[in-house]
Amino acid sequence: MNYWYNGAPGEGDTIPILLNDPALSYGATVFTTLRVYDLRLDHPGTAWAAHCDRLRQSLQTFHWVEPDWGRLQQGASLMAQRYPVLRMALFPDGREWITGRELPADLEQRQTQGIIAWVDETGDYGRSLPAHKTSNYLGCWLALQAAQRQGAQEAILTNGQRWLETSTGNLWGWCDGQWYTPPLKAGILPGVARSRIIAFQNAIGIPVNEQPWTPALVSQFTSLTYTNSVIQAAPIRRILRSPSPVDYNPDQALLTYLRRIISGEMPGF
Repeated sequence: MNYWYNGAPGEGDTIPILLNDPALSYGATVFTTLRVYDLRLDHPGTAWAAHCDRLRQSLQTFHWVEPDWGRLQQGASLMAQRYPVLRMALFPDGREWITGRELPADLEQRQTQGIIAWVDETGDYGRSLPAHKTSNYLGCWLALQAAQRQGAQEAILTNGQRWLETSTGNLWGWCDGQWYTPPLKAGILPGVARSRIIAFQNAIGIPVNEQPWTPALVSQFTSLTYTNSVIQAAPIRRILRSPSPVDYNPDQALLTYLRRIISGEMPGF
């Protein structure tokens, strides 16, 4: 079995889909990508409930049919025995489609050595419906291709003036003993990893500073990081931007702290 589709496991590289299916014509699905810990959906780090809640909120906003949630969990549980990373997509009519993959081959290198990110200073590669994780990810994909042509591993999306998020995750900056991240109202995805960090920081009484990332604010950061559920947290060691590149300190103590929150290692969380 290498996928689960519409209530049944499947093998191969294709699924049956009509030529006029909105998912094919318009990218009309919502999806989430989660990392499975210890082969268990109920592991704190997997954050199964949080991923399902975000999917449910998008379905309700779009007035789409909700899936059979028990069937979705059944398929995910089976797929989780083979793959550490699951991508779960939901169609407007309630169908579910789950695929799996391995962790990135360069994950450890990204986490320890950091990555290079390119800034889309024009704002040309914005995400469609940024508050929802829809399959219309063309803007992010094009931004990532542009970044790779510059020798970078990630792209930072902007609205032309302020930094928003990366092509695959949320942004974090560190200065003066405090974490900063762009606010949701700026037009970014409410990432599951992002939400976990903010919830934990609130619980211990050290809130994250959520404010727009202006050039002046970005210039104050001593460390820069991006997060998602798969990579957890990886430092951005160099930013490619005009007029010249900017280097940041890949502080491993800060990164270890974020990764422990995301993976569910923090006591009581």
